[in-house]
Amino acid sequence: MAKNYFYIILLLVFLFSMSVTAQETKQQPRSQETAKIEGLSLYPNPVSNGKVYISTKNDLDKEIIIFDVLGKKILQTMLSSRELNVSNLPSGVYIIKINENEATATRKLIIR
Repeated sequence: MAKNYFYIILLLVFLFSMSVTAQETKQQPRSQETAKIEGLSLYPNPVSNGKVYISTKNDLDKEIIIFDVLGKKILQTMLSSRELNVSNLPSGVYIIKINENEATATRKLIIR
């Protein structure tokens, strides 16, 4: 039974990531596609201590948006350091979108 839930959650994460990618593609003309964030590191993942660290090559200010697996925006903040406090989020699977300057990245985030 738990194995089935795992596969359902995995499928939802995959479908959500495909949906986000499709929406981003529709919103931006081909000539203005966003660049990928160079040297992006997101750790630890899964998060168990309530803090996740986000570093990049340039380490500029970042806009952080966290979605649940259904696509609902859970958290939106600006991050000027490397440390993001996620201790107020319940355990689960999330999608984290990171915007730095003109570059964007989306990753899966697991909180235990």
